[in-house]
Amino acid sequence: MIVADTVTGVDPLGFADAHLSAPARAALVTLRETLERDVAPLLADAWETATMPTAILDALVPLDLMTPAGLDPAEADSSLFSGFRTYVLARTDASVATFYNAQAGLFRTAVRHGGSPAQAERWDAGIRSFRTRGAFALTEPDHGSDVARGLATTARREGDDWVIDGAKRWIGGAAGADLLAVFARDTADGEVKAFLVPTGAEGVQITPITGKISLRPMQNAQIALRGVRVGDDARLARVNGWRDVAGLLRRMRSDVAWIATGLQAGALDAVLAATTARTQFGRPVAGFQLVQEKLARMLGNLTASLGLVVQLSRQQDAGTYADENSALAKMQTARLARETVALGREVCGGNGILLDHDIARFFADAEAVYSYEGTHEINALLVGRALTGSSAFV
Repeated sequence: MIVADTVTGVDPLGFADAHLSAPARAALVTLRETLERDVAPLLADAWETATMPTAILDALVPLDLMTPAGLDPAEADSSLFSGFRTYVLARTDASVATFYNAQAGLFRTAVRHGGSPAQAERWDAGIRSFRTRGAFALTEPDHGSDVARGLATTARREGDDWVIDGAKRWIGGAAGADLLAVFARDTADGEVKAFLVPTGAEGVQITPITGKISLRPMQNAQIALRGVRVGDDARLARVNGWRDVAGLLRRMRSDVAWIATGLQAGALDAVLAATTARTQFGRPVAGFQLVQEKLARMLGNLTASLGLVVQLSRQQDAGTYADENSALAKMQTARLARETVALGREVCGGNGILLDHDIARFFADAEAVYSYEGTHEINALLVGRALTGSSAFV
């Protein structure tokens, strides 16, 4: 029988045991227990109301997940540990994982690696503790996949200040943020720069995006920036062009592959619970041959995804950041996630569309994960370019 471990759940190849220290596994077990006890019971209502309960952040912040007590700082800062942390979060809910990573991944990385050492030192403790909440504002209403060349938000220097004009869209966590890491094109040299903009600054308008069918509890926003003025000390010193932005994204891109993998684990958990509990024709649904074939495919997809993201993170921890490898991981895990949740919803029948059975959340959320942080097609072109030496980008 396939044995479930205490960190990742069903894990026939034992990835967590093989690659994490005992303190790291203990920190993740505590996270998992907290999620099951304090967060999971809130999720159906959070989905129905399209809200992120404050109790979720209240439960997670005390765990100090970015620098857990007793864990070697180097491991706490590793791609492998942060990946498994993301996996455990996404196994409970993709919105919760995306919400946490908007701070711990996107915003923190922008400040730590885009800012000067002094800026990183100034802000990092507050970011880790969530005393200072931030959002990563790159995507625009008319520029997502083509944002590298199409970035339309501008920044112009006026004396000691910068004046920013433009718009951003799909910005996760913006409504609750204190600061926005805004990426804008310098009108003087045409290069992309980054600025820490207070959400309360004059000229900043944040409007929540409603009507989503996926990641409903995750609060996304459209942001208007009209003549927003910030001092030169707000400019992140190590972002001086798109190459630097790409370097930041390269560090973050593995996160979404881990979300796609954790989402599959949550779907498998939900479907195993539902099919072993429900009886049809005098026997548990899980005992039928066609159902077991689908469950086996779900586990196969999950295990393959875990192998991919674990090796990607190990490679990054060794200092190798390759766009094509991150793109391959995101493309493949998100594609497999789509198949995994569809199989799971299918074997749950009509109950598969009800929030009561959890699989419905994972089924819908897989659609967002498939598209954000690089669509399937864009990631495929990155892989194709590396594979053939010929770029398909215009």
